[in-house]
Amino acid sequence: MAQNISNVPVTQEKRSVSSPALQPWQPLESLHREIDRLFDEFGLGSWAREPLWWHNVPWGAGAPAVDVAESEKAYEITAELPGMDEKSIEVKISNGSLTIKGEKQEEKEEKKKNYYLHERHFGSFERRFALPDDVDTNKIEAAFKKGVLTVTLPKKPEAQKPSKKIEVKAA
Repeated sequence: MAQNISNVPVTQEKRSVSSPALQPWQPLESLHREIDRLFDEFGLGSWAREPLWWHNVPWGAGAPAVDVAESEKAYEITAELPGMDEKSIEVKISNGSLTIKGEKQEEKEEKKKNYYLHERHFGSFERRFALPDDVDTNKIEAAFKKGVLTVTLPKKPEAQKPSKKIEVKAA
């Protein structure tokens, strides 16, 4: 039984922004940083925060939920995108960020004796993730199967070294 897996191309865009004033205005990101600062000031720290690279910017009601997993050799981002195909999904790397974009356009038309129905549904989303320093950006892969996008971010060889357990001795 052959599996139907479609590869989604991952493009890499190189841009340098020399001045913070030239960076795009992102009000939700500014609000998020300010809320984090307030939690830190009141001693609550990062009690409910995910690691920074998991945060998506910008937030959106239509953005799909994603699962992020880390193994010894790679990170894996999985997004459920029902009703979409690989042609309507874009995965891009730019300025240390991974962006997943998609657009869905659906049109339904029904003609019966007593009625006529014509519906259109349009929607788009964008999720952006800051890439950890240990990701090998030249080996990132994206695959789409049965409405699920899986982006694999392999770690650089030096980041894959096994951890070493240090014995704790009584003093």
